[in-house]
Amino acid sequence: MGSRPRPAARPRPWLALPLLAALLTGCGIRATQVPTDFGPAPSRVPCALSAPDLSTQGSPGIPVQVFLLCASQLVTVDRSVRIPDGTAEAGRRVLVAQGLLDELARTPSSAEKQAGYTSDVNGGIKVSGPRAKDPGNTFRLSTSPRRLTSYALAQLVCTFANSEATAADDGAVILGGPDTGSPRRYECTTEVRSRPGTQEPPSTEVKTG
Repeated sequence: MGSRPRPAARPRPWLALPLLAALLTGCGIRATQVPTDFGPAPSRVPCALSAPDLSTQGSPGIPVQVFLLCASQLVTVDRSVRIPDGTAEAGRRVLVAQGLLDELARTPSSAEKQAGYTSDVNGGIKVSGPRAKDPGNTFRLSTSPRRLTSYALAQLVCTFANSEATAADDGAVILGGPDTGSPRRYECTTEVRSRPGTQEPPSTEVKTG
């Protein structure tokens, strides 16, 4: 009785692994035994300057902080505002407010851009003091606060509220527009700083006269 033919040997894939590794090594490619995820790298927005911003250091004027936008949140950056010597207190408050507003509208520096900072405040907005029937700490804007975007309003309110020269004793800021409407008292809350795009600064109408 003849012997049955032996089945052909099955290929053994694990025997090829050393050969494949040798070939890869010879080509300058490092072999790996674990799967590699080639998905997109996570986006990194530090929202912090990696080094001191030299463009804001040594600038003449009083040091101040303004709130810019980064990763849809409000973050503070250092700036300076120039105030002429001998300016009366009432006029000084308006000049500080105008300086803060101008800094918000200024294009972020290269270092700030690299850190992801932006601003939603447009240039050209002017600040004036209270009208005859307004509370003494009122600021009147040449653009109505209601016409500002939620981001811009949050930047402005929190910047003013963070300044000793412009905020009231309770940290609230009274803002009005160019019309005859009553001003409103705005607050910078934790929710506003963390979600300025969806959380507008809480406000209440201020009675005049």
